[in-house]
Amino acid sequence: MHLARFPRVKLCHAPTALEHMPNLTRLLGGPQLWIKRDDCTGIATGGNKVRKLEYLMGEAVELGVTHVVTQGAVQSNHVRQTAAVAAKMGLRCTALLEHRIATNDPDYLYGGNVLLDHLMGINIEYRPGGTDMQAEIEAVGEKLRSQGETPYVIPGGGSNAVGALGYAHVALELMAQANEMGLRIDRLVHATGSAGTQAGLVAGFEALNAGIRVLGIGVRNPRDKQEANVHKLAEAVAAKIGLTGGIRREAVECNCDYVGEGYGIPTEGMAEAVMLLARHEGIFLDPVYSGKGMAGLIDLIRKGAFGRDENVVFVHTGGQVGLFGYSDYLNRAAA
Repeated sequence: MHLARFPRVKLCHAPTALEHMPNLTRLLGGPQLWIKRDDCTGIATGGNKVRKLEYLMGEAVELGVTHVVTQGAVQSNHVRQTAAVAAKMGLRCTALLEHRIATNDPDYLYGGNVLLDHLMGINIEYRPGGTDMQAEIEAVGEKLRSQGETPYVIPGGGSNAVGALGYAHVALELMAQANEMGLRIDRLVHATGSAGTQAGLVAGFEALNAGIRVLGIGVRNPRDKQEANVHKLAEAVAAKIGLTGGIRREAVECNCDYVGEGYGIPTEGMAEAVMLLARHEGIFLDPVYSGKGMAGLIDLIRKGAFGRDENVVFVHTGGQVGLFGYSDYLNRAAA
């Protein structure tokens, strides 16, 4: 897997740490729990999208781009990180924010990621929930092109075959760390949404013949749809990196039992997971992705889904800024 063949702008503070969580391990009675700190990638408080943006912006530079266009939910971590990278590279940025959650909570509508978006001075447009957001950003791109700009349209979450190369790269990084530490990784767990993180990891581990099972804890879609999305994108990544034979369908595994009432809507499990990590490991999760991902992992441990001596790595995808968009709910949960 020779990723240096693809254009890349180095943005991450990498390698990010791979840390043992002894207190949470003892609290839950095993397995041995580890955390890959991709919340600490550096730019704009960090997060997993910076990994994808390294390859996306590498391609954008080659194309002579002047304006980046992307989309996400109102409290989008991806939009925040894209806006920061655009600012760092001297590019204009337009973001379309979808009102995916029905709420009048001012913390959600104006705080957290939205506050940082405004501080970075990007152009923000809003769309109602249920809008075809990919079609909308493509239309904005065409409009900018007609005005003499050279736009680069990035899908939600940065999740296409180019962006997912960032997590094929993480597979390499993680294996190097594990080998150096003498750590046998049995399972890897993370929150899965727009599919790019999981697709890149699956393709990367398959290319490395690592024998590590990846479990994505879904935050939005039903299992069948999520697994189909991940497998399709992993196949595209495999083709891009030259992995012959494609991706085994059984290599894609999602559990979507922890979505709750819908994307971005808090759950008791998420709140418990956020507080357990904060109080026992001094690590902050986010309320939309890593919080629900960790809630799923904790529940599966309690149900005996992992052996006591297995080594399970949780990939922390960042997004702590989003906690401030849910402050009322979390303050009540913590009381």
